[in-house]
Amino acid sequence: MRYDSEHKARTRDRVLKEAAAALRDDGPDRFGVAAVMNRAGLTHGGFYAHFKNRDELLTEAVGYMFKDRYATFFVDADTIDPCVGLQRLVDFYVSMRHRAARDTGCPIPILSGELHRLPEAARARFVGAIERLTIGIVTLLERAGVEEARARAVSVVSEMVGAIALSRTLDDDRAQEVLGHVKASVESKLGLV
Repeated sequence: MRYDSEHKARTRDRVLKEAAAALRDDGPDRFGVAAVMNRAGLTHGGFYAHFKNRDELLTEAVGYMFKDRYATFFVDADTIDPCVGLQRLVDFYVSMRHRAARDTGCPIPILSGELHRLPEAARARFVGAIERLTIGIVTLLERAGVEEARARAVSVVSEMVGAIALSRTLDDDRAQEVLGHVKASVESKLGLV
């Protein structure tokens, strides 16, 4: 059977989607090629048409988890009112909806505790994603004329990520309390209040 020229790309994308889901669900220690391929509805033998080994799949899965994750916040960072862009990010990130979105939310709170178990290339991809998030915030802060934009962005990213990670360990009432306090703190640091 002949496949169109896009078939391999679509298949690879399907494998990466399932690999990212498996990484979120099982962590890197229980991450297996055979299980990922099965989740994607493919045979284990087809794996090598797309990836050299498990480490490459893990690395690409980490990249996939961040793919377009922040595009909605930063796609118009050069033209949107910077305060609107920052508020949009904070409203999504520090929310009960994001707390509940383990399967689609930001990968940073999920992967940060597992980073030492990932291949070096996957760790580099993760660090690069944190830097892109930070730079997106810096860009908006600089456009808003906020001083010490880099320091504030680093602090805000750390606080938001920590809030989501912690809130996921708490019951709903305590999680709401944590997220409410962190949201107020972040908005203050960003000059939104």
